[in-house]
Amino acid sequence: MPTLSLGELIVRIVLAVVLGGAIGFEREWSGQSAGFRTHILVTLGAALFTLAGAYGLEDFFGEGRTVTVDPTRVAAQVVTGIGFLGAGAIIQRGINARGLTTAAALWVAAAIGVAIGLGYLVGAIATAVAAVIVLAGLKFLERIAFVRMRGGASAYKILVHRDLRMGDIGSAVEDMGGRLQSLKIFEDEAEGWSLAALIQLPPGMSSEHLVNRLRALPGVIDVDTEL
Repeated sequence: MPTLSLGELIVRIVLAVVLGGAIGFEREWSGQSAGFRTHILVTLGAALFTLAGAYGLEDFFGEGRTVTVDPTRVAAQVVTGIGFLGAGAIIQRGINARGLTTAAALWVAAAIGVAIGLGYLVGAIATAVAAVIVLAGLKFLERIAFVRMRGGASAYKILVHRDLRMGDIGSAVEDMGGRLQSLKIFEDEAEGWSLAALIQLPPGMSSEHLVNRLRALPGVIDVDTEL
């Protein structure tokens, strides 16, 4: 069985805390539910599972016995288990899902922990640096450049009857090539329901065309572009 000195063990544990914390800090800064401590614990747990499978079985075998151990079998279970934790970070709101990026970040944090446990420190550090760059550095490109290329997003206030199916609004937007990014519902005691919708229009479509299309839906009372 391979052995690991106390110094090497401490270095790997500390590195797991630092790299997991770097990814978690960005998620915490972005206001995500799975943030700083969660990513540290995921990286630590994945690292310990891998360390236990690779170095922690020596006391279970007697002297003079030859045993073949595959540490990747324990690491493979980490990949399966992290999927349940990632699913918990995804929030379904209406027809949209939020938290997919955080779930992917947890998955990457677990992969970094496995790499640290196996001693692939260079790969773990490089992956953590790349993950932070993608999460923080490319956010500007995603929110500014891509949104402009796809036509941008606008906010709308939609007053509807109580019996309107919310899915009809999403279907109407998708039929026009747009995307309903978010939808908040507020109750109006006098008339019905008031909806605050953030809609991404396809390139070349005017907001007036969208407003007229929404106003034509059965159950929609009025649409206002000023929130």
